[in-house]
Amino acid sequence: MTIRNIDEQLKRRLRVQAAMHGRSMEDEARDILRSALSMAPEHGQSLIEAIRSRIITPLEGVDLELAPREAIRTPPEFDV
Repeated sequence: MTIRNIDEQLKRRLRVQAAMHGRSMEDEARDILRSALSMAPEHGQSLIEAIRSRIITPLEGVDLELAPREAIRTPPEFDV
């Protein structure tokens, strides 16, 4: 596989990150692709199903606090 027209700044960031991990740019790019694609939802999976399978299920549920319900603004008065 060949990837053309990579921005020089992106290429430099890849080179630095690869050096930090002690591997080649090719190995670093391969690892980045592997990580990104393993987090992508499976074919046919909706966003909520992806969130549920990757976040909520491993945590055995999530309790969220509800925001207090109050008027956002004073309702308008309609005097005729």
